[in-house]
Amino acid sequence: MPKPASDWIARLPRDRLIAEYSMWSADLVRLADDLARIAPHADILHVDVADGHFAPALLFFPDLVARMRDITAIPIHVHLMVADTVLLAQIDQFADAGADLISLHAENAVVAAAALDLLAQRGVAAGMVLRVETPVVQAARWLPRLHMLTLLGTAIGVKGQGLDPKATARLQEAAGLIAATGQRIILAADGGIRENTVPLLRKAGAETVVLGSLAFGAPDLAARMNWLHRLPG
Repeated sequence: MPKPASDWIARLPRDRLIAEYSMWSADLVRLADDLARIAPHADILHVDVADGHFAPALLFFPDLVARMRDITAIPIHVHLMVADTVLLAQIDQFADAGADLISLHAENAVVAAAALDLLAQRGVAAGMVLRVETPVVQAARWLPRLHMLTLLGTAIGVKGQGLDPKATARLQEAAGLIAATGQRIILAADGGIRENTVPLLRKAGAETVVLGSLAFGAPDLAARMNWLHRLPG
């Protein structure tokens, strides 16, 4: 089974935007072909999981991650948008499937400590995501236990929305909280990722953005990635 190096997070680039590709925007009929197409450019593969309750969408499942793991060593980040009652079971299932990083939500606060304990026990990197309406400071107490912090820039679980006007200020606030820890915690932006918004998100402190149609729909993917990599931080 292909796997990334054990220190894959430390190896992520610091001098350019990290490329995190959302599998929700891939051609699901030809997923293996799309994985091969993006492989030269992708630093992380992003898999959204939603239970239809915590978020309105109903998305992906452990078997998909397991099949992806069979054919790629690119790190797989699973973003769990699920109710507290199933969160721990979902972590176990996606860890078994081969996820390298699993993010829960700050809004899962009741079970967040147990979830982070479980991720540590399973040897899976831990991330946390905040809804666009959740105050950034709610992530502060969890930061010492995280490898990635993701801020949503649109309403949860709905594609094609515009970027919330508060997104850049929220990233700046989160970057300040991360800096105070003295740790490397990757700051990510997810939602509203467009050609006109990515430069703003990058300048606000995002180390990665979750790429959907901006990458998968690019007429020249190599040129699009070259542009992304050259954006100043």
